[in-house]
This record gives sequence, C-alpha cells and structure tokens, in this order.
Amino acid sequence: MKKAVSLIPTPQASLAHAVPSVAITDEVQNLLDAGAVCAIGVSGGKDSQACTVAVINYLDSFGHTGPRVLVHADLGRVEWDDSLPVCEELAERFGLELMVVRRPAGDMMDRWQSRWKANLKRYAELSCVKLILPWSTPALRFCTSELKVDVITRALKGRFPDHDIVNVAGIRRQESTTRSKMPVSALQEKLKRARKQKVGVTWNAIIEWKLEDVFASIAQSGLRLHEAYVRYAVSRVSCVFCIMSCQADLRASAACENNADVYREMVQLEADSTFAFQGQHWLADTAPQLLSADLRLAVAQAKEKAARRVDIESRIPSHLLYTKGWPTAVPSDDDARILASVRQEMALLLGIELAYTTPESIQQRYAELIAAATLKKAQKAAKSKKHIGDAKVQDEELISQE
Repeated sequence: MKKAVSLIPTPQASLAHAVPSVAITDEVQNLLDAGAVCAIGVSGGKDSQACTVAVINYLDSFGHTGPRVLVHADLGRVEWDDSLPVCEELAERFGLELMVVRRPAGDMMDRWQSRWKANLKRYAELSCVKLILPWSTPALRFCTSELKVDVITRALKGRFPDHDIVNVAGIRRQESTTRSKMPVSALQEKLKRARKQKVGVTWNAIIEWKLEDVFASIAQSGLRLHEAYVRYAVSRVSCVFCIMSCQADLRASAACENNADVYREMVQLEADSTFAFQGQHWLADTAPQLLSADLRLAVAQAKEKAARRVDIESRIPSHLLYTKGWPTAVPSDDDARILASVRQEMALLLGIELAYTTPESIQQRYAELIAAATLKKAQKAAKSKKHIGDAKVQDEELISQE
C-alpha cells in the first residue's frame, strides 16, 4: 500500500510558530462574562485538541468563572480506538470532566443498518417512489446531526438546566468551502430552554486558524497526536471510514487491523443494499484483500444490480419523482402502468416482497396517501386556529380583570 503523505510539520517549525488567539464575538464574550457553561466538543482529532488549548487559555486570561467541560460523542464501532484515549488525556491535562455521550438507539453502524431496513419498508409500502440509500451523504449528514449535535445538546441541557451554554467546536474555514462561510458564533436553537429563559450558542473559536497553527499549538502544549495521524498518516480523524474521506484516508484506515471488522460490516451493507458508500465509489474496492471470497462475489453481484436498478428507475417519469408535498396527484393510467412495471422488476432484481405492484393498487395507494395528507393538514390548521382562539380569550379575560 502506498503510504499517505504526512501533513504534520517538523517539530522545530511547530515550536517556533506563533499561534494566534481565538476568534470571539460580543455575544459569546457577554455570555462567558456572565458565567455561562463552556462546553468544548472533542473528537480526538487535531482541531479539537488545538481548540481546547486555545479556549482554556483564553478563559483563564479573563477569569471565566462558569463551569467548563469537554464533551465527546462516541460513534461506536466506526470510531478509531485511539479517539477516546486522546480525549481522556486532554481532559486530564486540563483537569476537566469529560462527558462521553452516545446515541441511545445505537451507534453509527446501527443507524446505517436500521435506516436501510426502514427504507426497504418504505419502498415496499410505496411511501417513496425510488429506493433510498442507507448511507449518510454530504448533503444529508444525519451522522453529524443525530449522533453528535442532537446527543450533545440533549446531554448539556440535562446537565446544566439553569445555565446559558457556550458550545465550542473546532471548525476552521480552511477545511472546506462550506466551513469557509460559517460565522464565528451563532445561536443554537437545540440548546434553548424557553421556560428557564436560557440560551445556547455555538462558538467556532479557531475558525480563522490554518493547519500549521493547529499543529503548532499541539506541539507547544506537549500533547500527543492521535495515532491515526502519526502511524497511519490520515489527514483527518472522524469515523474510520467517513463519507467525506479522501481515498488515501480510506486506504490508510483500512491498513489498521482494528478497523477490519467494521470495514467488512460496511461492505456487507453495500452488498445488501446495492448502494456504494460514496456515490460511485465502493468501499469494497478500498481493501478487497480484507474480504472473504463470498463477500467479494456478493459485491460484484451488487454492482451489477446497482447498474440495473439505476436503469429500471430511470424509466420513472420526472413528474412522478419526489417533490415537497409528495404525492400531489394520483398517477394516470399510463403512469401507473410504468410504476407497476418498475416495482415488479425491482422486486425480482433485489429479491424483496413489495405491495402495490399493479396499476390499480398503485392508484389506490396514492389516493390514500393524498387523503391522509389532506386530513393531517386540516387537523394542523384546526389546532392552530384553536390555539389562536384560546390566546384571544385569555387576553380578553385579562383586559376584563383590569
């Protein structure tokens, strides 16, 4: 395997480098001055290490008196073995508590597997037009929202119900086009507690830092870098096999023996679903030597089925594809015949049982879905009208009491 090129600068360069301070806004500063909780998200990666160092130094510089805590969202089987130890060392170094939070319903691998089962059920019940992939994607990163943001914000609200919360993330503009446009701070609605009049903000403290700033901060602090950087030369630490990883990082992760089991689990899901892990790139092609002969055969068959699946679904007229408010109309006789043919062929291709495989049953199903959506919309409108009416009555009662 070709060795990935290390991005870590020489120790001499890092020690001589002038590390910048944090980026700050009045919004964040006012909360910190008032004793807000400062919760720093840590993954074990270089950015969260450098961010922790920078933020703790900054808090000490003006005498922050609020609670401080590190928070690590454990992603389970897809996480590097060294990630939690690095976070624990960081917490010990600064004498801080490390909150380790996990998704109650299972880890990231569980989420992908359960999503696939749910998507198969939706397709079988004609609750969607096309079969939906199991994986998270750059446009739909539920891996981040569900297993990190949701779990962390829920834990922080439970732990600090009577405090404003500043949630720190080690995001940098240099990392991507999307992150280059992110603000230094922003209100985090998921940390809001209206009844207690407490707020939460996300603070991207090192958003302006460059890569050399990060490594210099870590080197000057005497912290240990994650083994993924120094032993396997990956460019970023997240899931061992991440939807955002470059091919070099995927190969480097596969070189770690401890990642082999989850690699095979992920490839098995590729084979079962006929969906490649990263768009057109199959994770199975990253390290085929780690796969059994049976699994390699299953992947080869899955690739053929994937091509056939795309071809079959391409026959669906564009006006029948998902749009907001789907379904908006019952298919015509011709459209229903096309959908019936598509569903019959998909059932044979994937070896799955499907309901609604005749034109008549498909039209009936669409009518049922439209009726259910119309009823739900009416109930929502009635509830809203009742709420407005109740509020008006309360206002009138208050006026009469005056």
